[in-house]
Amino acid sequence: MTELDDWFDKAMSAETYISSMEKHKENLENVFNNFAIPDDGDFFRRIEDKNLRAIVITEDWCGDAMMNTPVLLHLAEKSDMEVRMLMRDDNLELMDQYLTDGKSRSIPIVIFIDENGEEVTHWGPRSEFVQKEVDAVMSGLPDKENPDYKDSFIKKVSTLTARFSTEAELWQSAYRSMKQKLEANI
Repeated sequence: MTELDDWFDKAMSAETYISSMEKHKENLENVFNNFAIPDDGDFFRRIEDKNLRAIVITEDWCGDAMMNTPVLLHLAEKSDMEVRMLMRDDNLELMDQYLTDGKSRSIPIVIFIDENGEEVTHWGPRSEFVQKEVDAVMSGLPDKENPDYKDSFIKKVSTLTARFSTEAELWQSAYRSMKQKLEANI
């Protein structure tokens, strides 16, 4: 048994995670109910043939996780992939192996493993397109020392949350990014 198998066994089911959500449950369910996954039958069959599983490092408060998790769950459903969830703040030992730019504990991180528990690839926390959209929204944010920073930051995060929970273009971008990463590694 590999270390990633141990993490997978420790993780909770996606259903348990969603049912325990307090902050973004409604938004996550909205994305799940409205995301239309493309008909990529050959791609889904290739994933299914590899018997992949996914470990998602996440937290309920994270807007990126709220948007990307339902996209992953649709992909998993189409390819018979089991998805398990780990809370980032309770699993820093694993999280710190997947830092964004070598320094940030950005989530979600999706670790795709094969039937032997070996990492095939990992993805996250967001697609390049979504990153550009986030950068555009967050531009003009005052310095953290500025008294207006907190209010400005909260408004910008609210804008992103609204977009993440309603804009199908962002969901499709996440799907294309996950698909590209998987296709390059299966």
